[in-house]
Amino acid sequence: MPIRIYNTQTGKKEEFKTVQPGKVGMYVCGVTVYDLCHIGHARSAVVFDVIYRYLKYSGLETTYVRNFTDVDDKIIKRANEQKISSTEVSEKYIAAFYEDMDAIGVLRPDVEPKATGHIEEMVAHIVKLIEMGHAYEVNGDVYFSVDSFRPYGRLSGRNLDEMMVGARVDVDERKKNPLDFALWKSAKPGEPFWPSPWGDGRPGWHIECSVMSQKYLGETLDIHGGGKDLVFPHHENEVAQAEAVTNKPFANYWMHNGFVNIDKEKMSKSLGNFFTIRDVLKAVNPEVLRFFLLSHHYRSPVDYSDQSLKDARAGLEKLYRFIEKLEGRLPAAPKAATAQSDAEKALAEALEAFRVDFCASMDDDFNAAGAIGHLHKFANAAGGLIEKSSPDFVADVYGELKKITGVLGLFTLPAKEYFAHQQSEAKSALEISPEEIDTLVAERAEAKKAKNFARADEIRKLLLDKNVILEDGPQGTSWKVKAD
Repeated sequence: MPIRIYNTQTGKKEEFKTVQPGKVGMYVCGVTVYDLCHIGHARSAVVFDVIYRYLKYSGLETTYVRNFTDVDDKIIKRANEQKISSTEVSEKYIAAFYEDMDAIGVLRPDVEPKATGHIEEMVAHIVKLIEMGHAYEVNGDVYFSVDSFRPYGRLSGRNLDEMMVGARVDVDERKKNPLDFALWKSAKPGEPFWPSPWGDGRPGWHIECSVMSQKYLGETLDIHGGGKDLVFPHHENEVAQAEAVTNKPFANYWMHNGFVNIDKEKMSKSLGNFFTIRDVLKAVNPEVLRFFLLSHHYRSPVDYSDQSLKDARAGLEKLYRFIEKLEGRLPAAPKAATAQSDAEKALAEALEAFRVDFCASMDDDFNAAGAIGHLHKFANAAGGLIEKSSPDFVADVYGELKKITGVLGLFTLPAKEYFAHQQSEAKSALEISPEEIDTLVAERAEAKKAKNFARADEIRKLLLDKNVILEDGPQGTSWKVKAD
């Protein structure tokens, strides 16, 4: 079954056909590095990470490029506030970005260009635009002329005349058209600058992505991605800058992920409902956040709340229990095995059905949420067959399963390690210390010896009220934190 992608430009799903057979060039707009990343950034990163993984899993030689915007008004403002250089600001937050991405299991793209490393190429591209009549210079600033590019508005489905009506009243008199946008900004005191034919200055935001993407992936990209908020004006302007020079399609497939909402309201600093990745990871395992983000189709909005995270944790835990059951049957030195018993044949059939269904979901516009649904279905079907299958055969099934789930970047830890981590986090959040719990457990043991069962039950209930579960066994009483 061929991969089908929902193309923002056409508004429909289309069969994926690459520019070069067997090869994919994918560019995704990265972050402007002036602050810590929020969960909206996490969503975009995880979405395209999974797409990248699946393209490679499907046998396609994939080159993934994601940039850093390391020169921008926000970076300059932050540098002036902190009395450090723009470079120091950007390098600080690039390092923080990598820490966050590593935490949530996002692979590094093949190429991660910085805007400041490609200024010469941007200047050269702007020169071409001026020579071809698509741009003009005014007192050291250079603007793209949207009137010179007739398809302007095609990607976002906007009409140029309608956009003109909606243009702001406070028009920049230097522009020929209020919709014209900056390609080059003349230098201002206290700002970083580079030389150009129009004087010292720095590039506009839009030009960097057009230039860097084409440098590494050629004149026509297979896939260009980003958040829905980038469709206009950023991606629309990228198209204009690129196609005005090449007269070729800039990207064949445009993909945009949906927003993250906080308790059904769009996430916003002004509303005070803004969460960084680090804020969230103080409360949950990184894999829970990743599972939560993948449990919704990438084009749909996601409603982030405490309850939605709890639901994600419960869903992930259920699947990790299944993984734990598999890992509990693994032999120390597994050997290749074929299905012999009826249980093993049924397990093999269930695995193959899962693989087919998983790929069908991913082929259908990278529906990771549907793929997770099929994983739950497989866990339910296979759970009762594991104990009836030989350890060597279970090892084969486990190996194949890990290859498939690796596409999602999930189940990266052994199950016991995952649950130990969860318990450790839960214990640290308790209102009672481990020492106090141990004291009560010892008191309960003495009460039981003295046949004071009322006190023993009282202690059990007291601890349960504090989310501590007691488990009696042959070796004595152990305790764990109650799951939400």
